[in-house]
Amino acid sequence: MLLLMIAVLLMSSCKSTEPEPTRPVTLPELKAPDTDEQPDAEEPASVTQDVDSLLQSMSLDEKIGQLFVTPAYGRFTNDKDPGLLRLKRMIENYHLGGIIFMQGDVYGQAMLTNTLQSISEIPLWISQDMEFGAAMRVSGTTRLTPAMGVAATGNTENAYLKGKITAREAKALGVHQIFAPVLDVNNNPENPVINVRSFSADPEMVAEYGHYMIQGIQSEGILATAKHFPGHGDTDTDSHLALPIINHDFARIDSLELLPFRVNINNGLKSVMSAHIAYPNMSPNGDLPGTMDRFILNDILRDSLNFEGLIVTDGLEMKGISDNYSPGEAVIRSLKAGADMMLISPDAMGAIDEIQKAVERGNLSEDRIDQSVRKILQLKKEHGAFDHPGVELDQLAHQINTPEYQRVADRIARQSVTLLKDSKDLLPIREVDHQKILAIALADDESGSTGSSFARELKKYHDDVDFFVLDRRTGLEEKAEILDAADEADLILIGSFIIVRSHQPIQVEPEQLQFLRQLISRPCPSVLIAFGNPYVVRDLPDADSHIMAWSSNINQVRQTVPSLFGASDITGNLPIYIPGMYEIGDGIQKQQSIARYDSPESVGMSSEKMLEIDNVMQEAINDSVFPGGVVGVMKDGALVWSEGYGYHDYEKTRSVESDDIYDLASLTKVIGTTTSIMKLVDEGLIDVNDPVHKYIPEFDTDEKRDITIEQLLIHTSGLPAFQVYVDELKTREEIIEAIRNEPLINRPGEEYVYSDLGFILLAEIVEEVSGLRIDQFVRSRLFYPMGMKTTVYNPKNAGRWISNRIPPTEIDSTYRDGTVQAEAHDERAWFMDGVAGHAGLFSSATDIAKYAYMLLNDGNYGGREYLSQETIQTFTGKRSPINQRAYGFDRKSEGFSTAGELTGPNSFGHTGFTGTSLWIDPDEEIAIILLTNRTFPNRSYGSSISRIRAKIADTVMEALDDE
Repeated sequence: MLLLMIAVLLMSSCKSTEPEPTRPVTLPELKAPDTDEQPDAEEPASVTQDVDSLLQSMSLDEKIGQLFVTPAYGRFTNDKDPGLLRLKRMIENYHLGGIIFMQGDVYGQAMLTNTLQSISEIPLWISQDMEFGAAMRVSGTTRLTPAMGVAATGNTENAYLKGKITAREAKALGVHQIFAPVLDVNNNPENPVINVRSFSADPEMVAEYGHYMIQGIQSEGILATAKHFPGHGDTDTDSHLALPIINHDFARIDSLELLPFRVNINNGLKSVMSAHIAYPNMSPNGDLPGTMDRFILNDILRDSLNFEGLIVTDGLEMKGISDNYSPGEAVIRSLKAGADMMLISPDAMGAIDEIQKAVERGNLSEDRIDQSVRKILQLKKEHGAFDHPGVELDQLAHQINTPEYQRVADRIARQSVTLLKDSKDLLPIREVDHQKILAIALADDESGSTGSSFARELKKYHDDVDFFVLDRRTGLEEKAEILDAADEADLILIGSFIIVRSHQPIQVEPEQLQFLRQLISRPCPSVLIAFGNPYVVRDLPDADSHIMAWSSNINQVRQTVPSLFGASDITGNLPIYIPGMYEIGDGIQKQQSIARYDSPESVGMSSEKMLEIDNVMQEAINDSVFPGGVVGVMKDGALVWSEGYGYHDYEKTRSVESDDIYDLASLTKVIGTTTSIMKLVDEGLIDVNDPVHKYIPEFDTDEKRDITIEQLLIHTSGLPAFQVYVDELKTREEIIEAIRNEPLINRPGEEYVYSDLGFILLAEIVEEVSGLRIDQFVRSRLFYPMGMKTTVYNPKNAGRWISNRIPPTEIDSTYRDGTVQAEAHDERAWFMDGVAGHAGLFSSATDIAKYAYMLLNDGNYGGREYLSQETIQTFTGKRSPINQRAYGFDRKSEGFSTAGELTGPNSFGHTGFTGTSLWIDPDEEIAIILLTNRTFPNRSYGSSISRIRAKIADTVMEALDDE
């Protein structure tokens, strides 16, 4: 009869059994609705009739089994594994109603779900804790910021998107019910179990953010479960270890703890989890846990709050229950109190037996069991358990941890970072101010690996970081080493990885705290970042800066560290009180001021499309356009692509790395010389309309007297493109003297002739005005303070740490009789001691991205203005009356352009003879960098470099999201 009724249910379903075709999730689908989504309409009466018919056909033991949800681990197991065999026995012999998956991985859980569903006569109800996203329990899925961090963003849409993404991944895994969100109000800083799991200490904020997360979950047809009713926030006892007691009366509980539940029940909440907490001053039932208290679950939840949905017990294996009640008694009391679904009984088989005997003795009615089983069956029907009980394994790769999901997760994590104190104005950290950093990961474990991601991310933004882990393993010798490092450091960063764990304290251990206080008493400033328990700042109030990061997971760390250096905005506001220190709403705002390292998806680009760059570069390498190169792409302030391709030379013994350094050739004209001129214009020391003879007396002739700095910048001075010179002139002084006296080839202002000579003279003007040779000027005024450490003239003089990273540019048989490597490729620049206005500069893609960010950020970098917005706009706009050129910079021309077809008309940049280029599209806020040594082994190679530049640019632009 049971099998017959199941068949009727399947046939009566109005849904197709064919899976919907998979398609990419587009960003608009992830946006929160403009208005609140309404609860689903009630199911047709026929569904209720089907459920009632099935219920009537079930035996008592079948109905009792439906009440139980037992734990499983979603990992691969052999089919003879005892744990798997026990699960199967529970399903087949005890008619188990559901599974709660604990830890696992995507395919392990999906395959086990299919296995267990295939042997269950009534489809299993699959549930899972997913407060921090599916990754809270399933590795390989999307991990999202904890609730408190979401509230810190100040954007309820983030709560909605968190719920929606979590529900989509849950659905893909065959999960029907999510045990989230937490609606507890975390108004007790000593709470050892809720903490960042709560949205806030403000009940209205908890209600609002909880509402949006519930709407996000339920919009995907997944059951959200609010917990822990009537409130677990104001306790200093972990219910996993003992039974907490809250002594507040009903008036207090009603005005604070119940508010989030009341609001969300009124807005369509369909499931609630009970709390294993006693409320002796509110309930007439004394110290009885809320899970077993009829006054709590029936009189308040059902009668007073009009809740008609599913009530789930918290885990019945928790010590607050299991130390005081037998498994059977715990279930019987919970049922009598009004609970429907029994979660994680420590002895489900024994409990089922006790329930059967209680019914036989008349201590528990079968009607009471029927009420809950009917509700469970109804949910299974409504949520498609009968229609599609299994998981489509071949669809998981399209539905889990998509780039779009990760983009949202990253953005929420960045927006959650909250700065509460910066008494010495330490943020953003600038390497020029703090040249040596001591970083410490504070941990409450013994792994020795805690904080490794913290160290790794710090080293992306700072070259000199000493890192130590302070955990239970740290001995006196290592502590002495830390103190010695502190004496040498300019800044101490303490990352606290003290997090909420069951059976673990959340406070800093006394011995560690004593050491930390000794550490920050040192003269150098200190920053405390809370990657977990936010209340840890109470232990180190004297740290000069306090930052909340909310979670210790790798993704949160990756999105927090950039903010320390100004690579992302800091916009968070505190959603809790920290007694005696901070109030709800506190937060110091900081704007992004340097480029961030991130993924293409973080700025709306497609990694899949960007991978086409690999093909373009490999084809060029195969065709011997160049032996190798680096492509860098910066968009919206993030360096989202920095990849090395090929080799240093055609021997193919040394691969190109993304941070390799290349001879920029004529990119020197803009990054070095033009920028120096811009700086002097900003300072009022020169004007582009100044006559050149004001600075170079040799131009005070009838022929040259009217030539201006502007004409040198736009190549209309009348000077020739170049002169060899070096066949006869072998010193810097001789070459400069010859250029100063070089005859014109046409009248000034009349024709465009791209001239190296004009830019050599511009560099001389920089020296004349500033008193510094151009390499010293641009290094001291721009490159060094901006952290552009690899941007240098004469890299051999800088040391092997730079020169060894530079591919050769040519085998020169004319002037140098050998391989040209780590010295200026251009002969004139080389004979000018490697320093000239037209060539000689070396740099990496990372440094050029910093330079491009400065230009796109109105001249600001790292919180400091290097150029004015007005000057940048003047120099990068169209300035030549003859062509499209700007001052110093080239601009995208009509017809073919090395900037490609797809960059915008306002794009500006430059190319270099060695095979380098930089193009910036200010409208899209994108910079495209190509570095190669296409002149190796000689200049006859690389003739198609212009086509490659254009193809790279178009490939990058095609990766932009059309939305």
